[in-house]
Amino acid sequence: MIRLAASPILLLLVAGCATTGSGAPERAAPVPIPYSGVGLERVIGQNANGLVRLFGQPDADVREGNARKLQFHSGICVLDTYLYPKGSGEPRVTYVDARQPDGRTIDRASCVSALTRRVGGK
Repeated sequence: MIRLAASPILLLLVAGCATTGSGAPERAAPVPIPYSGVGLERVIGQNANGLVRLFGQPDADVREGNARKLQFHSGICVLDTYLYPKGSGEPRVTYVDARQPDGRTIDRASCVSALTRRVGGK
């Protein structure tokens, strides 16, 4: 008799463990990485000659159409500077990206600071 009385209670407890939906876990939205221009004032807006004065000769110079990427390396980071012309003007840096030599992220302004402190500019 006790078994018959416990059966409905057991069913209610088991039913509380059931899940609804497709069974696939929900994916969290990616967390945006904030990009600030603080600390990049010496780079954004520079032309290629200004970058060479600041960092020394680039380690890579890639051209595609009227766009240009100058890349600068150090033991601390790799800095990619993207230069685009505005109208008929000379190409100037409009965007900067940085990473550690192994590909991990690094603050862009910290990379700029590290590169400007290299011995002899490069």
